[in-house]
Amino acid sequence: MQNLILASSSPRRKELLETLRIPFAISSSNVDESFNPDLSPDEVVMELAHRKAQAVFEENHDAFVIGSDTIVAAENQILGKPADEAEAIQMLKRLSGNQHDVYTGVSIVSPASSARFFEKTEVWFWELTDDEIRSYVKSGEPFDKAGAYGIQGLGGMLVKKIHGDYFAVVGLPVARTVRELKRLGFQLPY
Repeated sequence: MQNLILASSSPRRKELLETLRIPFAISSSNVDESFNPDLSPDEVVMELAHRKAQAVFEENHDAFVIGSDTIVAAENQILGKPADEAEAIQMLKRLSGNQHDVYTGVSIVSPASSARFFEKTEVWFWELTDDEIRSYVKSGEPFDKAGAYGIQGLGGMLVKKIHGDYFAVVGLPVARTVRELKRLGFQLPY
């Protein structure tokens, strides 16, 4: 049986991969997540996803390893994870009433070959009041999430609509990932 490893400690990515009913292991890597500011958002997520997958693959040469990275970009400026409450508030005010893009890059490294791709999803926020923003920040949810919100949690109440792959916004474009795994020769159990 082929080994599949998710190169991430993200509980959201773990949950998404579990929906596929494919046995897998988790092995997160502590790679450098700095990037060249001249790169476009799609190049950034594919590069970071590949670093994560490659680092885990180097210790597991017989496995298919999936690395993934998600960023939020507002007017092509990348919004990372907020460092503190003030930065979370600032990010959410910037997203309030506006459209932004969520990029998720995926890299799959296997013994025979590899693949890199990204999904871009457009997200629109409702116009948020200062009270709504402060209340959401007080929940604690924004602090480990790019752009200071999680669409799959309380942050879903901030989202007016999306155009694209919902699962990519959560952290892993499930359907595309499965297709790429199959294309690389991974045998699904069904």
